[in-house]
Amino acid sequence: MYKTLILTISDKGSRGERIDTAGPAVKEMLERHCFQVTAINIISDDPDQIKDALIKATDSSEIDLILTVGGTGFAPRDNTPEATIAVCDRLVPGIPEAMRRESSKYTQRAMLSRAAAGIRNNCLIVNLPGSEKAARENLSAVLDTLPHGLDMLLQNRGECATTPDH
Repeated sequence: MYKTLILTISDKGSRGERIDTAGPAVKEMLERHCFQVTAINIISDDPDQIKDALIKATDSSEIDLILTVGGTGFAPRDNTPEATIAVCDRLVPGIPEAMRRESSKYTQRAMLSRAAAGIRNNCLIVNLPGSEKAARENLSAVLDTLPHGLDMLLQNRGECATTPDH
């Protein structure tokens, strides 16, 4: 099982002004595969808070995968990609490329996603959009491939013993 943290990034969500439906939807999708969701945390769009949360989780060596939800658009407070890139040792551009390609089948607005993905301390970080529908679509595009990438990254430490249900 891959230990996974879902990090919802939303000013309104962090203040209790909006209910996060995307984070729980992503959790449900992951748990049908080889992922153990350890927590869904909600933080503001503050870039320093995002970086601090990513650093804390990746430096603990207890998390294999972090999926961020939100903050990938054009709004002035959408800081998730920049924060992700700032903390990563290596980028993984193919993941957001695949997500945008798949999402473009549903909407032309997919090209506006600024999502990023990268590696820090043997932890993969992937940015997902904040809407539940878009988060599901984007995660679906890469979900079957993530275990292989994590197996390479973790040198098979987290390898799934069973074939996931589809």
